[in-house]
Amino acid sequence: MNNNLDPVTIVIIAANVIMSLKGFNDRSFFEQYKFNVGSIRRGEQIRMFSSAFLHADPTHLLFNMVTLYFFASYVIEPLGTLNFVIIYIASLVFGNLLSLYFHKDEYWYSAIGASGAVTGVLYSAILIQPEMSLYMFFVPIPIPGYIFGIGYLLYSIYGMKNRIGNIGHDAHFGGAVGGYIVTLILMPSLFKTDLGHIGLLAIPIIILYVLYKTGKLN
Repeated sequence: MNNNLDPVTIVIIAANVIMSLKGFNDRSFFEQYKFNVGSIRRGEQIRMFSSAFLHADPTHLLFNMVTLYFFASYVIEPLGTLNFVIIYIASLVFGNLLSLYFHKDEYWYSAIGASGAVTGVLYSAILIQPEMSLYMFFVPIPIPGYIFGIGYLLYSIYGMKNRIGNIGHDAHFGGAVGGYIVTLILMPSLFKTDLGHIGLLAIPIIILYVLYKTGKLN
């Protein structure tokens, strides 16, 4: 897979870097554009979008942008630049919508970061190439992409249920759902060529739905 930066990937990374650096150095700017439930419910919907270009610190920014760099080409090459942008934005929106839904009564709840959008790109890439090999720091052997994707979302459910760490697990999960759904809409041929992996990658989504409907998520 060609990992050369596509111009649209450069633009997205640059937008994240510029917005994040501004937020690092200007606290009022950061506070004005971060995801905050109370502010969004008062009508500041711009935060649903702008918050995805702010980051907590350089490490947070670097992790998201490196992940985007490595997986963007898996989506751009088969689907094209425009569809990649659609998947990125849809994943961003899905992630923040799910986060807003689950925290709608927590007016103090805030979040930032491109993780939802980036997770959507990652899940899209896995859907397109489910047998890709992924490595994790603490696992010295390659992991098939679809196994990683399923495991990641199951962990996200666990994180949502137990509120583990200062991490937006719901935004990650929502972003992945956005990437999954939009990729299938844009590339319906996957239903003919890879129905098995489509079904497997849907398992965490079904589990989350069942847990929510049965009141066992919280």
